[in-house]
Amino acid sequence: MSHFKQTVALKEVSCFALHGWYPEEQVIGNHFILDLETEFTPLVIDDELANTVNYEDLNTIILDEMKNTQKLLETVLNNIILKVIKLYPFVETINVSIKKLNPPMEGQIGHSFVKLTYNA
Repeated sequence: MSHFKQTVALKEVSCFALHGWYPEEQVIGNHFILDLETEFTPLVIDDELANTVNYEDLNTIILDEMKNTQKLLETVLNNIILKVIKLYPFVETINVSIKKLNPPMEGQIGHSFVKLTYNA
């Protein structure tokens, strides 16, 4: 199986949360969109959920972490990565990104964007 790389991901997970540097952001909240992608070398490819990453677990990790108000989106992403590593220590690469829709600043801005990558 060493010739295979497997990716399990969730794309465009929408959440409402209270993350933000400014106190008003932590009161008013904002809409966020997250992508979480894992990559690993599978030991086997079969019909057993125990031999892969369960994307339901990824969704739970995202939703749980989005409930914990943070000032910086980097902190949110780092916490998500740490939880994925703890649950799935065989994962070799994790990419997680977050978009804050309509960030509170002057001008017409569709979203801000932060991405973190973990490589074992």
